[in-house]
Amino acid sequence: MQRRPLDTAGFWMMLGLALLFSVNNVLIKLGNGGLQPAFFAGARSAVALVALSGWMIWRGIAFRPDLWRQGLMAGLLFSSEFLFLFVALDHTSVVHASSIFYAMPIWLALAAHFLFPGERLTPVRFAGFLLGFAGVVLSLAGRGGDTGDGGFWGDMAALIAGMSWAGIVVVSRLTRFGQSAAETQIFWQVAVSAPLLCALSPLFGLPLVRDFDTLQAVLLLVQGVGVVTVGFVLWFWLIGRYQAGTVASFSFLTPVLSALLGWALLGESVGTTTPVALALLIGGLVLINRRKS
Repeated sequence: MQRRPLDTAGFWMMLGLALLFSVNNVLIKLGNGGLQPAFFAGARSAVALVALSGWMIWRGIAFRPDLWRQGLMAGLLFSSEFLFLFVALDHTSVVHASSIFYAMPIWLALAAHFLFPGERLTPVRFAGFLLGFAGVVLSLAGRGGDTGDGGFWGDMAALIAGMSWAGIVVVSRLTRFGQSAAETQIFWQVAVSAPLLCALSPLFGLPLVRDFDTLQAVLLLVQGVGVVTVGFVLWFWLIGRYQAGTVASFSFLTPVLSALLGWALLGESVGTTTPVALALLIGGLVLINRRKS
């Protein structure tokens, strides 16, 4: 299937997703206060699995057991993405993690250069990759001796999470998995991650439940139903309809909005290097998103 260039409907859907994903890191940070990160990630997948299964049965969408190999691969990458992201946000700030995790499109653009016909890195797009990469390096180096919120290892966890996210797109694009319904793709990812992450969570040696109250229950439902069932399904539908680089790179708004929300809602500090790192990242994503060079 030939992916189409961005149109008006796609623009508004992508903008809505950018806003949803911007809020997501704040919700995870708050939710970690109620549940241990790995357990929270697994419980979120379990909620999404129930909601998504009900939707698929009602709509008659196939679960596609024949895709179990590709589904298992995508599910393992999904588990890695959110295990590392939830752990990262337990150790570092939303402001700082935003310029690292949401650098995912630069890793996807690099993979697309070698794997996706028609999506090679032109000189301008390669310059965008270098800018984005410089932004990530500056984010990692700019922390200096500040280790009060988890420091370097929290940042590295966010980096691995972003790379795992790009890996899911690669699996979707290179296999029959990407030709299935968006709901089917997310179903396999949560079906693998829910039991896996819940099983792994006791290995972290921390209490599974921290301070779980009504607000935490609401956050869990919003994450499972709103972010995963609605947001991720829509994102995969867009990946199947539009060019992968265009969809991913449109998220150039997300790291800035996420950092602003971390600062405004959580009172997190913004270091001197963070705005520069974000500017480099955004500049890189804009260049990567160029259709012609």
